[in-house]
Amino acid sequence: MLSDVTRITSLSDERHTVLHSWCVQNEWDAPTIVGGEGAWVHTADGRSILDMSSLAECSNLGHQHPRVIAAIRAQAEKLCFVTNAWGAEPRAQLAALLLERSGFDEGRVFFTLGGTDANEHAVKFARQASGKPHGWMITRDRSYHGASYAAMALSGDARTRAQADPHAFRVLHVPPPYAYRCPFGTRSAAECGEAAAAHIAALIAERGAAEIAAVLMEPNAGTNGIVAPESFWPALRRATRAAGVYLIADEVMSGFGRCGEWFAWQRYGAEDARPDLMTLAKGLTGAHLPLGAVVLSAGIARLIEPQMLLTGLTYCGHPLCCAAGVAALESYLEENLIERSRELGAAMLRQLKAMQGRHAVMGDVRGGDGLFAVVELVRDRLTREPLAPWPQLHPSLRKLLQEALRAGVSFAARGNPLLLAPPLVIRERELIDALDLLDRLLEELARDLKGSHS
Repeated sequence: MLSDVTRITSLSDERHTVLHSWCVQNEWDAPTIVGGEGAWVHTADGRSILDMSSLAECSNLGHQHPRVIAAIRAQAEKLCFVTNAWGAEPRAQLAALLLERSGFDEGRVFFTLGGTDANEHAVKFARQASGKPHGWMITRDRSYHGASYAAMALSGDARTRAQADPHAFRVLHVPPPYAYRCPFGTRSAAECGEAAAAHIAALIAERGAAEIAAVLMEPNAGTNGIVAPESFWPALRRATRAAGVYLIADEVMSGFGRCGEWFAWQRYGAEDARPDLMTLAKGLTGAHLPLGAVVLSAGIARLIEPQMLLTGLTYCGHPLCCAAGVAALESYLEENLIERSRELGAAMLRQLKAMQGRHAVMGDVRGGDGLFAVVELVRDRLTREPLAPWPQLHPSLRKLLQEALRAGVSFAARGNPLLLAPPLVIRERELIDALDLLDRLLEELARDLKGSHS
């Protein structure tokens, strides 16, 4: 006879027992995943699906990476848990590796449970180190830093704007460096990036640097579909440094090879472009276990060290998660995945650009510094009319995603942009085949749009 637990589990239907993120609960109907390998996930009904988004842009190492699984198993046999009040070997190892890879010599690391609380703690540390407990934070519109109340206030996310008042959390939003639809009316990507940074510099001057605790920005990849021009981050770093205001890089999505570097800001120079703090999660363990981190520069660390740190998380620096993080960083390094991402990302961008020549619905193709690219879909390339108002998903694009899934490939979209972010371990042939499928589906999408207008 089945035990009660087994009987209940066998009869349960997740559609009726679990609240799922970012969806209408009555509409959720996703396959159950029971395994994975490389860039593939395997479903309970026997299908294999090629993952072209690294799930939530986090499975950078693919699924069930052998080294990470072995590290988790070994650590579980040795020590599953000890609080942050005690030392733990994998925690110390991971902190040292992060400081080494980032070049934050003599800095410190605070471990969190994920990206949202990493961003919240980065704000807390910036305010504490600057001596501005109520200092304003500057973030940008169409950004995403998490879904807690404080993180929603930090985010310029249209979906959650009514739920958290930015001013109540001392947050100021600025226009994004969105070159395809530049809010500053510039004529080139470089000008748009410079204008966005200049706007932030002007806001700091207007409010007074003494009132601003920090600027928090995503250096490259984000679920908003905006890839900042090359000119933006260097100009922003110069502006914040000149004003004496801390700069925080949200590398939750863009870190660990996603944009062709260990951390996206490194593309602009190891010294001149380095932020004062950066936040990490997702690729930190390749999503095998939940873990986030705040990396602090030596200067900020020295300011905080003599003070009481009034924060804590029960699972801060969990040994199992940190062991997974150590194995993940070793895998990125020894398998040359950062360089591989850069090479395959360039190849992916070339194929997408070629497709753009065949499909008028592909208004803009951006990214490609690593295995991250954005395809922004439009009704009219000349006028840049979007398929649907942001952040709505057009029915034709929803159909494309469904048809792809039926064909065994999972793509991700947010509003009008398609977000391509496959695991860094994807085989070249798998990547080409997925893009060939997208090529065919975009042709069908264009026919659907034409039919709806006739």
